[in-house]
Amino acid sequence: MQQLTEMNLSAVADIRSERIDWRFKGLPSSVFGSTIGEVADRRLDLFADEFVGPLVVLDADALTHNLTTMATWCDNHGVKLAPHGKTTMAPQLFRRQIEHGVWGLTAANASQLRVYRAFGVQRVLLANQLLDPAGLRWLVAELDADPRFEFSCWVDSEAGVALMSETLQELNPSRPVDVLVELGAPGGRTGARDLETALAVARAVGQSPALRLVGAGGYEGALAHDASESSQSVVDRYLTDLRTLTTRLADAGLFDELDEVIVTAGGSAYFDQVAAQLTRPWPMAVTPVLRSGAYITHDDGFYRGISPFARIDGVQPFKSALRAWAQVTSRPQRDLALLTIGKRDASFDEGLPEPQLLRRRDGAVAPLAQAEVTALNDQHAFLKLGPEATVRVGDWIGLGLSHPCTVFDKWQLIPVVEGTTVVDLIRTYF
Repeated sequence: MQQLTEMNLSAVADIRSERIDWRFKGLPSSVFGSTIGEVADRRLDLFADEFVGPLVVLDADALTHNLTTMATWCDNHGVKLAPHGKTTMAPQLFRRQIEHGVWGLTAANASQLRVYRAFGVQRVLLANQLLDPAGLRWLVAELDADPRFEFSCWVDSEAGVALMSETLQELNPSRPVDVLVELGAPGGRTGARDLETALAVARAVGQSPALRLVGAGGYEGALAHDASESSQSVVDRYLTDLRTLTTRLADAGLFDELDEVIVTAGGSAYFDQVAAQLTRPWPMAVTPVLRSGAYITHDDGFYRGISPFARIDGVQPFKSALRAWAQVTSRPQRDLALLTIGKRDASFDEGLPEPQLLRRRDGAVAPLAQAEVTALNDQHAFLKLGPEATVRVGDWIGLGLSHPCTVFDKWQLIPVVEGTTVVDLIRTYF
């Protein structure tokens, strides 16, 4: 299978032609009516040019570092990368991932898939079942209209195979829909819970004239949630089962018509173990694919603690590319300040924002000590302060964020910065 090398660059470039107005929070009112490209080219300053808080920004240098680091690591370890685009839903960042050699992009639902196709993404893994007749109807139209479009999705039950086949046969597509049998595990998320069930699902696919079995996949991240040895052992056992399933499918002749078989797993926490297992010798030609998506921005919380690069010697870690800025709006008690940021603006499902920097109104910036965010309301953050904290009303607090997957959906337009200078604006589509 060839490397993914294209999307519709003209459609991506057209993002810069969209005009900015009141719909885009945080942006200066002085730029309303200007295009995204015009504003990006002005190199505005976050604090001197009337941006309003709260504001989430992306660090340009960290983005480049993470893209380059992951691309190099995948090349060195013989794995392909089809990152989950749902992390950002930002075609401008998709383009940069493609420029760094990704094999494809992964989606989680039909709405995300439609965004990908609006920007011409040519190879997509849908890491989910697609059973909805309306979604399948749209998919068939896309496949029929574009012979280069490569799509595959998961199947994890005979019932799901039957539903897909029934709808697809009514639609009479020009080519079968490619599917991968998904292996799960007890306590996990989706996926057949044992090898025999997965084999039965694969055999059902083999009997369907509307489907074609092209591989096997799953998600190990639902089975473990830290970097302990016990969690890594759980992941290894799961990956061993995924290898066993793939080999048994091949032995049963279910891949006989394929030149290569796709085997895929890998979130952003255990991708080193996935790569080690999926690149061991196979009895047939295999394309091993990681789907890690959070690497592009990394974080200052969950992934900082669990990322493989945090525990592998000799590998330069990812850098957090996300930062939020919020103003101190109240200090009603000696040990408490309130910030103008909340659940509408920042992630909180895998850790609260981490106070890192204090910026005075005169522009002086220093590390922030003796401070901790203890709770978020819809629009407020509670900042617990130690006895030596010098935080004042009107100061700005720079915050690290945890779990990027629940940050981007809160912002339609995100400044990319070098220091405090805006060098680009990233449009999201959720």
